[in-house]
Amino acid sequence: MTTSEPTRVVADADVLAADLLVGGPAREALDHVRGHDWLMLVASDPLVADAEAVIGTLAETDLAAAWRARFEDERCRVEHPPGDHPALASAIAGDAGHVLTFDDRLTGPKAGVSLQQYAISVRTPAAFATVFDPAAVYEGFVGDRYPGPDADPRE
Repeated sequence: MTTSEPTRVVADADVLAADLLVGGPAREALDHVRGHDWLMLVASDPLVADAEAVIGTLAETDLAAAWRARFEDERCRVEHPPGDHPALASAIAGDAGHVLTFDDRLTGPKAGVSLQQYAISVRTPAAFATVFDPAAVYEGFVGDRYPGPDADPRE
């Protein structure tokens, strides 16, 4: 079994677009990540391109390009083989412990069984926001007492 880092999170293209355009559970979940400088968003170039395309389709291409320019500075870039699912491949390549998605095919039991070997938790943003405990992750990973959020998620 491969180990994953509970401090590394992948957001699928649909979640990244919803965070920007809608808010709600996607924003709440990603604010958990952005609110802690020891948590990291992991994304490959294909994943970022997918999110940019979704944003450009639902909004406008200028907004999508501006989002991508900003996101480039926020993400930990990883590479994976062409043709792989961008979010899952980003998680595997980046040793991420979490994938956030609205895709039912990825959150179902069949996907869960196939991802067991990688120790990756795949959840909807609402489920992640509900169960993610930054204090437990911090204390388990860093080994210190949790100091609370240390970054402004809206900057």
